[in-house]
Amino acid sequence: MLNQSFSPAMLGILLVLSSLSSSCFFSRKSPRTFNPPPPQTKPQLPSTPTVVASAPPIIAGDPSATIPSLPATIPDIPAPAPPRPPTRKTSPPPQPKPTPATPPAEQPAAPKLGQIFPPEEARQYNRAIDESLTHVKRALETLSHKSLNPDQQEVVSRISTFQKQAEQAREAGDLLTAKSLAATADTLAQDLLGRIP
Repeated sequence: MLNQSFSPAMLGILLVLSSLSSSCFFSRKSPRTFNPPPPQTKPQLPSTPTVVASAPPIIAGDPSATIPSLPATIPDIPAPAPPRPPTRKTSPPPQPKPTPATPPAEQPAAPKLGQIFPPEEARQYNRAIDESLTHVKRALETLSHKSLNPDQQEVVSRISTFQKQAEQAREAGDLLTAKSLAATADTLAQDLLGRIP
């Protein structure tokens, strides 16, 4: 039911205005279509081909068309000029070396430092060294005929080293060291002989 306060003229105006103000009335425009830009065309080349000058024809008997012949011999080449001698720099004359006024005196050999033993004591040390070294030589001779394992061969090597060191110490006049080394070699030799069947 319509309200009595609205007159029919007002209702008509309202209907006209409402129809004019609707979005359907204003948006009846057709949608825009996308038109892509026209493709770019390459510049066209002239259709006439370029003219290349043709080579003159070669005639088989034509002497101007043949390859020139090379000489049969190698031409003589002059030898290079000899090298120039290097220029020498002039240097000042050598100065004479000063001669020593007196030749250096030869220094006497330094005396060997060693122990000084009374003659009887020196004989006792030498006798003990000789006994030990004799025992060592006999033991090494006996051991050379035995088959020894690597450990026993190493002991034989140590015995020989002590023997040589004892002889060197005696030659140097160090009788105490020589006696000690000879006794050590003798002890090792007797011990090894006792363990070998």
